[in-house]
Amino acid sequence: MIKRLALLTTLLAGPALGDPVVVFAAASLKGPLDLIAAEADDVVVSYGGSGAIARQILQGAPADLVLLANIDWMDVLTTADVVEEVDDFASNTLVLIGAAPATVDLANLPELIGGDRIVMGFTNAVPAGIYAKAALTSLGHWDTLADNTVEVDNVRAARTLVARAEVLFGITYATDAQASDAVHVMAIFDSALHPDIRYVGGVVSDNPNAREFWDLVRGHKGQSILAQAGFLPPLTP
Repeated sequence: MIKRLALLTTLLAGPALGDPVVVFAAASLKGPLDLIAAEADDVVVSYGGSGAIARQILQGAPADLVLLANIDWMDVLTTADVVEEVDDFASNTLVLIGAAPATVDLANLPELIGGDRIVMGFTNAVPAGIYAKAALTSLGHWDTLADNTVEVDNVRAARTLVARAEVLFGITYATDAQASDAVHVMAIFDSALHPDIRYVGGVVSDNPNAREFWDLVRGHKGQSILAQAGFLPPLTP
């Protein structure tokens, strides 16, 4: 009887029973990741900018799984030896959005903006902002447009400002534009203009349920949900 009670106490104390999987994820993943989480038991997702998430993980935030939109921020976590089972699970496309349906030539972007503004993620921390600055630099527009930029803490916030017509243009992922009827894709940035948009994840804790959910994200069901939301397959095998 004593042995059985000891075994029961051990099982109840283990992470496999009752511990929710806490996922820290890039804000651009919210729609499909909420659907994937609904396929699992007891998963809690906290969304934000990838740079902010990486810093929180480094400071000991209680995450079990981290999903970022930038390989460089994941490399920071890998170097710090706080993640394992790191793998790519999706990719994306960078687009210019506006509140009205129209098509614009990116070569003429400075003239189109004029004295107005263009919004993007923080160019030193938010992946979409990092990619946006790289693309504008490749086009030779960054020096001209730097003073016209509004930088926000995640890509969904950029989309909201465009939807409210508070700024003329925004640079987001194609998936963010697809998820809202209030904005329209006005141009697509050639992928050669910026670093590859790689979504990469890794396990932070020893919670076995985190590994099960990570397998779900990378498996057929998770990949199907991501594809329906407009995400592209991983760029690396």
